[in-house]
Amino acid sequence: MEVIKKSDSKPKREFKRLLFVTLGAVIIAFNINSFVNTGGLFPGGFSGVTLLILRICAKYFSLTLPYTAIYIPLNLIPIYIGIRYLGKKFTFYSVYVIVLSSILTDMMPSITITYDVLLICIFGGLINGFAICLCLFVGASAGGTDFISIYYSEKKGIDAWNYIFIANIFILGTAGVIFGFDKALYSIIFQFVTTQMIQTLYKHYQKNTLFIITDKPQEVYEKIYDITHHNSTLFKGTGSYEGAERNMVYSVVSSEEVDKVIKEIKDIDPAAFVNAVKTEQVRGRFYTKPNE
Repeated sequence: MEVIKKSDSKPKREFKRLLFVTLGAVIIAFNINSFVNTGGLFPGGFSGVTLLILRICAKYFSLTLPYTAIYIPLNLIPIYIGIRYLGKKFTFYSVYVIVLSSILTDMMPSITITYDVLLICIFGGLINGFAICLCLFVGASAGGTDFISIYYSEKKGIDAWNYIFIANIFILGTAGVIFGFDKALYSIIFQFVTTQMIQTLYKHYQKNTLFIITDKPQEVYEKIYDITHHNSTLFKGTGSYEGAERNMVYSVVSSEEVDKVIKEIKDIDPAAFVNAVKTEQVRGRFYTKPNE
């Protein structure tokens, strides 16, 4: 899903970006206060570490600290990674999300929706994943491990969200030792739902391989390149049924571009046969639109 389009004017594009990241920050803060804290969960990532520190301070030292005092300092290293490798504008909007969501978490009242912990895990995870995707759609992040995941995805060319989920299990294990493994196990459900929500909605780092049998290979190649900036390879083969020569165009594209590419191919050659296969990993040159 690509929310910011090239045809958008710059002021309109920036307003859309600001609107989405603001809405994302509000939802993140609401989710922490109304779902995460109600269920006593640890959502993983830097927000999970922040809540773990806050609850340790409250339990063992009778010390109540604001969320902002812990979460913002924890994000200093990821922010540096963002400035250094992911783009200054991307980092600016991400910092905006980090600061705004932290302040709102401290200021917004808790509104209890339900006390059922399983429902909190499922719907809280869905809301959390949706809020993160709102930021990702417009070239920003929700902070913390999102920076690390995006950096790793761009450097290694793979979708790293599930690896971040595995790393979060260690954080939750620590929380389980201190506060009980029932909360930790429920938190794993919350984080799993969040991860799957992101995987479903945000496909920027997921890839598909296209095998296209067509009588218009040059036109198909030019259209693929025009849409995705990815090259293709042309194979010559023989159809088994008729024994006629066939052209097969082979290309790897981002999953968020697949539907548009296939539609354009069918417009060029309605008789084209297209097979789209999910690609786990790509090594070599693969164009990824850079963050600003």
